[in-house]
Amino acid sequence: MPGENLSRDEARERAALLSVDGYDVSLDIRSAVGDLPGEDPRTFRSVTTIRFRCNEPGASSFVDLIAPKVTSVSLNGRDLDPGEVFDGTRILLEELAAENELVVDARCAYSRTGEGLHRFVDPEDGEVYLYTQYEPADARRVFAGFEQPDLKAPFRFEVRAPEEWVVWSNGAGERADGVWRFAETKPISTYITCVVAGPYHYVTDTYTRDLGDGTTLEIPLGAMCRKGLAPHFDSADVFLVTKQGLDFFHDHFDYPYPFGKYDQAFVPEYNLGAMENPGLVTFREEYIFRGKVTQASYEGRANVILHEMAHMWFGDLVTMEWWDDLWLKESFADFMGAFALVGATRFTDGWITFANRRKAWAYRADQLPSTHPVTADIRDLQDAKLNFDGITYAKGASVLKQLVAYVGQDAFLEGARRYFKRHAYGNTRLGDLLSVLAETSGRDMGGWARSWLQTAGVNSLTPQVLLDPQGRIDELAVLQEAAEAYPELRPHRVAIGLYRREDGRLVRYARAEADVHGPRTVVTELAGTEAPELVLVNDDDLTYCKIRFDETSLATLREHLGSMTDPLARALCWSALWNLTRDALLPASDFVDLVTRFAHRESDIGVLQMLHAWTGSALVHYASPSWRRTGEELVACVALRDLRAAEPGSEHQLAWARFFATVASSGSDFELLQGLLDGTEEIAGLAVDQELRWVFLEPLVAHGLADEKALAAELARDDTASGKRHQVRCLAARPSAAVKAQAWAQLTESDSLSNALVEATIAGFDQPSQRELLAPYADRYFASIERIWAERSIQIAMTVVKGLFPALQDSPRTLEATDAWLTAHGSAAPALRRLVLEARDDLARSLRAQAGGADAGSAPADGADAGNARTLTD
Repeated sequence: MPGENLSRDEARERAALLSVDGYDVSLDIRSAVGDLPGEDPRTFRSVTTIRFRCNEPGASSFVDLIAPKVTSVSLNGRDLDPGEVFDGTRILLEELAAENELVVDARCAYSRTGEGLHRFVDPEDGEVYLYTQYEPADARRVFAGFEQPDLKAPFRFEVRAPEEWVVWSNGAGERADGVWRFAETKPISTYITCVVAGPYHYVTDTYTRDLGDGTTLEIPLGAMCRKGLAPHFDSADVFLVTKQGLDFFHDHFDYPYPFGKYDQAFVPEYNLGAMENPGLVTFREEYIFRGKVTQASYEGRANVILHEMAHMWFGDLVTMEWWDDLWLKESFADFMGAFALVGATRFTDGWITFANRRKAWAYRADQLPSTHPVTADIRDLQDAKLNFDGITYAKGASVLKQLVAYVGQDAFLEGARRYFKRHAYGNTRLGDLLSVLAETSGRDMGGWARSWLQTAGVNSLTPQVLLDPQGRIDELAVLQEAAEAYPELRPHRVAIGLYRREDGRLVRYARAEADVHGPRTVVTELAGTEAPELVLVNDDDLTYCKIRFDETSLATLREHLGSMTDPLARALCWSALWNLTRDALLPASDFVDLVTRFAHRESDIGVLQMLHAWTGSALVHYASPSWRRTGEELVACVALRDLRAAEPGSEHQLAWARFFATVASSGSDFELLQGLLDGTEEIAGLAVDQELRWVFLEPLVAHGLADEKALAAELARDDTASGKRHQVRCLAARPSAAVKAQAWAQLTESDSLSNALVEATIAGFDQPSQRELLAPYADRYFASIERIWAERSIQIAMTVVKGLFPALQDSPRTLEATDAWLTAHGSAAPALRRLVLEARDDLARSLRAQAGGADAGSAPADGADAGNARTLTD
């Protein structure tokens, strides 16, 4: 893996030296089908012609390529010896002319890891499907190129494929003389080129729009998936959201979609959620739902469709210069996805999901030792790979939401419009965006950027209330705190909401917006208001912060959270309570108690499913071991109660059914699951479809109540690619030392599993109910990870290192073992050390929470009347 790295300094030097005029890439993928005995790995022919200029004739540079074999290299008509110029990852180019033509003929390998040209054989019908995935730098596994975002160029692809296949690429294509040829692209970066090929099920539609100049924009739309998923493919909804998004972004961006057609491919064994290849967006096929799902799943898919569509402008049309400014595309796409979701689709509560789910990802990432500013210091490609994280996506999007509140929506969108027009088909840095926002808003963006984009960490905001003798607010202040390691106190535009009970409901009766600066800000607008039962700082979720409560507010939530009428405010309170739990300021048992008493009243299905996930984490990681079993029994009992009480056939019933399966803990629980599977038990309205059958089967397997024979029978019912993944996960979940040894060997000593089956095996291996069975693997983990990092691709290595960390061995001994490895391996790859440091931090956080956390109350802040101040601080 280290030989595949590219540093920022190398990229800058090459960009200063070279300009690329165009690529012609010819691929022959007919070798994807049929038996090829003796060829390992299976390869395809790749011929690349690159036309480029060098501003220092006589200089040397290199082109990137990862391939088992290079057949020939020709530079300006001069044949080069591949054995001398190709080292396995780069081709040396010496004595460059002012204008150059390079031709590279290579045998490249099909991928089984989701990196490069991935080859998937469908177990259902034996059909072969191909797709490419490159970000940040895996195009070099398919063709020779200058693999960095700021060396953009037009691309022309041609592909020879099996006769019965269809091939797609970024541009429109047609087949002639057995060859698929595609229209030349606009100048784009290597990492967003794309090829999809195979017997995909393909559906078409058209988007039209009248433009301001009197012309009509027509965009051919396409959507595809494997033939085996065609019966489940709701392409009409995909096209609906697509058209709504295109309308929205054209309304707001004033720059017509620039890449011709718009295909969307749902592909198997995909590592990501989706990828914004212009004209050919790829998605994980799990967004095609084989069974009943909740509206939260449809909302999630719509958000991803819109996120990727926003990238057509933020990322594809205008691209960051280097991965330091990855946020310039990802933060904007994350924000614009939610913005368009609410503004253009049926999912008008999208900001609730954003506050509850996306920000939770950001809060966690921003408290890890690896946290970084939104604009990060990316030294090389391994750094880049790890920075597709909660900071770059969710915190960056949260900061942009705060920016909209700071400069105003109109100024923000006008800044975006100028940014596109000024930098179309080019590359940018942070300063390029700030300059247009300063123009449109009239504000000093430098100070805002320093506080929000160039410093790390999350602030906590706590209300402090002083009451006068009549029981009214004498003074309400917002206290701002920061972690010791990241002491920046930022400017926050916030809303402060005051809540009280009226007719049994907890409602807001007063609200004020304020600019919070420094450690203490007085909100004068609320003086004289009747005393609140709950103060919610960051009401309406305008800024990025951890919300804290004063003692009265926390007491109110303990008794009346379920009666809070506003769904966004309720979601913010749940999120704040979860942060208190993770920070060991609220015992996990208290959080579980709140869920068991109030979750059944949650109307927003996405929030409910998030509460289920958090409750599972609370039991597994944060609950005191002495209470854990009690908590598991309590949660299982409540989950079953609320499953039976839910409206028959509703999405809430489905959510409770799935949750009950994950927390089932008693003999009667397992008997019910088995009865639902074999038809001897029934819950009115609950349809046990194939996906739900696998959900019910896994806990039975993990507790030794269903065996390999039962899994074989289930696979016979569901002999599909999805069924195979479920079976592999369940096989690894069996409570047997021999099973665990086999799974461990498959993951750490062999590369025979595809990326999807690696993930499935890890998910089955790591069962919370099997802590003792997994204990021997803690030491083996630390003995293996450096070798795994060196031998495997970065994607698989990341999956294994993160997935097999012995988090379930939650004891000081594991923490000591982690520290010992970090001390002894100071020279290990920085990206590897980062993953271990993050896992160590999660473990330490778990141990602090298990030890009991901190007292829920605290002394009042300096200068406050102890009788009237109401604070809960860090």
